[in-house]
Amino acid sequence: MMKKLGFVGAVMTLVFGLTVAVGASGVLKVGTNAAFPPFEYVDEKTHEYTGFDMDLIRAVGAEAGYTVQIIDVAWEGIIPGLLVGNYDVIASAMTITEERKQSVNFSDPYFNAEQVILVPIKDNSIKGPGDLKGKAVSVQLGTTGDFVASDLKGLKKVARFGEVTDAIQEMMNGNVVGVICDNLVAIMYIQENPGKAKIVPGSFFEPEYYGFAIHKKNIAVLNKINAALATLKANGTYDQIYNKWFGTN
Repeated sequence: MMKKLGFVGAVMTLVFGLTVAVGASGVLKVGTNAAFPPFEYVDEKTHEYTGFDMDLIRAVGAEAGYTVQIIDVAWEGIIPGLLVGNYDVIASAMTITEERKQSVNFSDPYFNAEQVILVPIKDNSIKGPGDLKGKAVSVQLGTTGDFVASDLKGLKKVARFGEVTDAIQEMMNGNVVGVICDNLVAIMYIQENPGKAKIVPGSFFEPEYYGFAIHKKNIAVLNKINAALATLKANGTYDQIYNKWFGTN
């Protein structure tokens, strides 16, 4: 899932000097970029924040004794917003990386995913990353897909978009040959748009794990979230949420 971000050392030094108070009122403020279905998005009918991450963090919050408040923010500012105290936790299909661990603490992993290549359904020319050489692809800016594409040699162009839906539309418009994105995002697009796109068969990229991000000063909140996650996995609640969004776990 996903996402990768870098930071300037001076900014990190500044924000780590801040005092962070979390959950004092019993409210856990959760930052998310609600444009990444099926993990987090706005339901068109109810206008509520929904998705796997939203259900899970609400269940985690309830188990830990918090009322959860969701705050929608732009992806590129999501970690800086956590560091300055705009919210307490990030729940946004965030991949656990060594770089991010320098800035934030992560909960225990709650989901594993992988990057895939999504192509138009009639395109049989792309059978793996090597076939992308000399061609253009699209990604969501700052995601693991962006990181993977940046590491691929010989690409003609990497078109970067703020939302993954725009990256997919760029492919459907014929401006790029494919999209590198999270597997379940690609699967959901295919299910909702039958006959338009397909995933290139094969596992070409390293698996990744999602975690909730918490400010390094908030050890108590980290411990509560990990304890709640463990309870939800043990009592079957996690499986219920997973099966709601992805089928049998």
